[in-house]
Amino acid sequence: MRNHLLTGGIAFLLIACSALIAACGAPVATSNHQSSSACSDAGAPHRAYVVVQHQSGATMQSCVGFGGVFIDGQTLMDRSGIQYEAHAVSSGKVVCQVDFEPRQVSQCFPANQPYWALFIESGGKWTSAPGGFTQVQLHDKEAIGWHYVGALDPAPSPPPLAKKA
Repeated sequence: MRNHLLTGGIAFLLIACSALIAACGAPVATSNHQSSSACSDAGAPHRAYVVVQHQSGATMQSCVGFGGVFIDGQTLMDRSGIQYEAHAVSSGKVVCQVDFEPRQVSQCFPANQPYWALFIESGGKWTSAPGGFTQVQLHDKEAIGWHYVGALDPAPSPPPLAKKA
């Protein structure tokens, strides 16, 4: 009987552990940033936006107020509250992760893997960015856009237009 209780107890423990592991599993990429039409530095005379579209299609945006004639892309990203990781390369910086996608970054552009395509929105139209995000200069009501796209996508589409505050 003691053997039967021991075997039953071990079986129960294994089932309970399996359920716990399945429930906890690997961490899910989530955003720590809430999309909002409210701008940081709301008293500033100008606004610039960051729009992010994940590979899943989920989108988010952030608005940043600024006082100068323009705001550069790195300052906008830094002040947006949206998590990102950039790596330095000879021509500046490249973005490898935005809003925790991909979950882990061991190299910025692994072969045949998705990447973050960069767009600039001005006058209600997106264009591909001519350089890296640190070279971008945005004026009032312009946006920087990120879309996580497949490596073999010959013409990545931009994210949705910013919802302007």
